[in-house]
Amino acid sequence: MADDHKFDHLPVELALQPEMRRGSAQFREKPAEEQRLINETLDLLTAFGVPLDDTAVRLRERIALAVLAASDVKRSSDWRAAKSRADEWGLTTREIIDYCNENFGGEDISPGSYDDVRRKHLIRAFEAGVIVPTTPDSSRNDPTRRWVLSDEFAPAVRAYDTPGFAAALDRVMAGRTTLATRWARERELARVPIEVAPGIELSFGPGPHNQLFKAVIEQFLPRFGRGAQVLYVGDAEKRDLYKDEQGLRDVGFFELDHAELPDVVAYSRSAGWLFVIEAVHSSGPMSHIRVARLRELLKNSPAGIVLVTAFADRATFRKYVPEIAWETEVWISSDPDHLIHFNGDRFLGPHTQQ
Repeated sequence: MADDHKFDHLPVELALQPEMRRGSAQFREKPAEEQRLINETLDLLTAFGVPLDDTAVRLRERIALAVLAASDVKRSSDWRAAKSRADEWGLTTREIIDYCNENFGGEDISPGSYDDVRRKHLIRAFEAGVIVPTTPDSSRNDPTRRWVLSDEFAPAVRAYDTPGFAAALDRVMAGRTTLATRWARERELARVPIEVAPGIELSFGPGPHNQLFKAVIEQFLPRFGRGAQVLYVGDAEKRDLYKDEQGLRDVGFFELDHAELPDVVAYSRSAGWLFVIEAVHSSGPMSHIRVARLRELLKNSPAGIVLVTAFADRATFRKYVPEIAWETEVWISSDPDHLIHFNGDRFLGPHTQQ
């Protein structure tokens, strides 16, 4: 199904988010004309429904530069002469690197990063149909494959910043479902439902980290939590996804600061235990420094503090063993019925400070 709205041309200063316009340090060192050209390219891609707001600033600039190279556009006045597949233009990923280094100030892209051009810098424009290979049947990994502006999008690109742009844009986007819309639907379908409390189900973003959150809430707490109720949980997309503010105040939890947040907080009223849990996919176990900081922040809590690091599997756990602090617990979701206790004066429970 096509998007149900018309695409109206927006000026660069309106079409782009402030952080896009501001750019990276390399961007700010470029001449004003090149800064504008990069922003114009991002403006075009945004109008074509290419998602950019989830990328780092420098990656957005590299995306723009790759599209400029594939279209043979060096300055704003070149838009009307942008080259497409019909012009028998096209550059390999190595040639795109050379083009950017030669034509845009301050660029020193490594010749060895040609695979990044294909996998990171061109992939969104390619998936949206804006940039295409000159030989469609060639292997995507073929280093001789050449990339170019598609004939389909070329009229709108050439009409950029002219009175005819809005009409040209409507023509190319008519009946088209944008990449941003497709990706949003795919992300929504892949979201992880988690019941954090009776009758309260949240939808978490996809990914292994949030799958581990789900395991902590639905497997660890029912097994070892002594009836604990979730007071706080945040996923990679939204750190305050669920927060029981009154419940946190009742157990003397510290004022939530995003730099200090654990992944999951749950309280067992029957045991008087406060579970503070880090779900580790790629970083952040209960290290000695982390434990010291949490204990300081929670020193006025009337609850007994139980510090837990959760891992998805033993292989990930083994990588972090040297970092894990004593007097903490480790739970591995692939072995959900077992805990690993790092010393202390008892098995599972709050550690008594001497």
